[in-house]
Amino acid sequence: RYYFMLYSRPFIEYFEETPMMVAVLTYMGYGILTIFGYLRDFLRHWKIERCHIAREKEEQKDFVPLYQDFENFYTRNLYMRIRDNWNRPICSVPGAKMDLMERATYDYNWTFEYTGRVVQDVINLGSYNYLGFAENTGPCADSAAEVTMKYGVGVASTRQEIGNLDRHEEMEKQVARFLGVESAMAFGMGFATNSMNIPALVGKGCLILSDELNHASLVLGARLSGSTIRVFKHNNMQSLEKLLREAIVHGQPRTRRPWKKILIVVEGIYSMEGSIVRLPEVIALKKRYRAYLYLDEAHSIGALGPRGRGVVDYFGLDPCDVDVMMGTFTKSFGAAGGYIAGKRELIEYLRSHSHSAVYATSMSPPVVEQIITSMKCIMGEDGTTIGSERVQQLAENTVYFRKRLREMGFIIYGNNDSPVVPLMLYMPAKIGAFGREMLKRNIGVVVVGFPATPIIESRARFCISAGHSKNMLDQLALNKVEQSNRGKHCLQFEGR
Repeated sequence: RYYFMLYSRPFIEYFEETPMMVAVLTYMGYGILTIFGYLRDFLRHWKIERCHIAREKEEQKDFVPLYQDFENFYTRNLYMRIRDNWNRPICSVPGAKMDLMERATYDYNWTFEYTGRVVQDVINLGSYNYLGFAENTGPCADSAAEVTMKYGVGVASTRQEIGNLDRHEEMEKQVARFLGVESAMAFGMGFATNSMNIPALVGKGCLILSDELNHASLVLGARLSGSTIRVFKHNNMQSLEKLLREAIVHGQPRTRRPWKKILIVVEGIYSMEGSIVRLPEVIALKKRYRAYLYLDEAHSIGALGPRGRGVVDYFGLDPCDVDVMMGTFTKSFGAAGGYIAGKRELIEYLRSHSHSAVYATSMSPPVVEQIITSMKCIMGEDGTTIGSERVQQLAENTVYFRKRLREMGFIIYGNNDSPVVPLMLYMPAKIGAFGREMLKRNIGVVVVGFPATPIIESRARFCISAGHSKNMLDQLALNKVEQSNRGKHCLQFEGR
């Protein structure tokens, strides 16, 4: 009841368990693929089948192995069979529609050749272009082009040397105002923003409590820090509170000394589940047990909240309650890089202690200008309502698309307000088939399987954009129904 009072709006998420029959058939599918994989490896060993994989030369067979053959088993025998669904080269702006370069393979996806044909006007449901700012026309593109003519493209130095431009400082002030915090600093790479800054904040003698579905950059950063890491169940506050209690009661292993710091690490929107962090509860626990909170808003900044300020804005919370606010510019802002924001003391400390700040080259000026201009649009500082209209349109598209899929009987995961929409496929054969069939209908989607997801939870992941029209979303929904009706077993297994 206490936690329920923390929410000012309904918090609804869907995570339907995998039906038993589907789980059994999925395991059977992987079992068959594994058996055939070992058979093909046997044929390759005796040179009956041609081998394309990287491996040691015969004269080096007694050396320490460079390639871990068993670890590559999944890649060469399962992934290669459906590899054509990934790394598709596009030759246009990744907007609501895009153009794809057609390619063909004549050796079962080991290599590809371009046919010279361009597949035009493919509906783009894979890019993280939530607000549609990744475009080549409009105020953002014009400002970036103007800055390029003045500053050039590269800076060729770090911020601490002679690579600190006035545009960099203006961008960081803009980010701080946008988030409602004292200070902020930017980095050239979103992944490195996590992996290189967490080690600067915690180290030996510290404890990191990490959500089990946190992004690889957060996991890497936690491991590089040398801190003790304990994992709690996804978005499960009972699991998190149990770990907090144990940490305070027992302290560090062997010595029983108190932990130097306890850092809770969570994401705003989880990019594979489409779920939103239970931030009011996390903040309540953080305050009760005097821990620190690191919030990764890579997918939620710009995409959530009435003002597009992320998950903090979505719940109507005080940004000061989050100790370390992290986010990226690669998604809602259509640019590149990431940021860390919070108290001024935190940012000043990171400027001199973060490897990503000290050793990395400064952000490219046109990228910086893209961030400044798009952020001003969202805040309404450009004198227009373009930004607020896009934030509202994204929210409407998200609710509408999720509702349509649910009405049609598909199993989808995540929160009602999350623009990341996972649609469950389960079986390995469906991963490749779904991606290929959708592309035949001029719809580009991302399909995901093991090891990025649990082995029986393969899925297609849709990323909704403010640039999508209702007609585009309806076209996608109708194509899904058509594809499902081609085999009634699809609805039998995927329907509610």
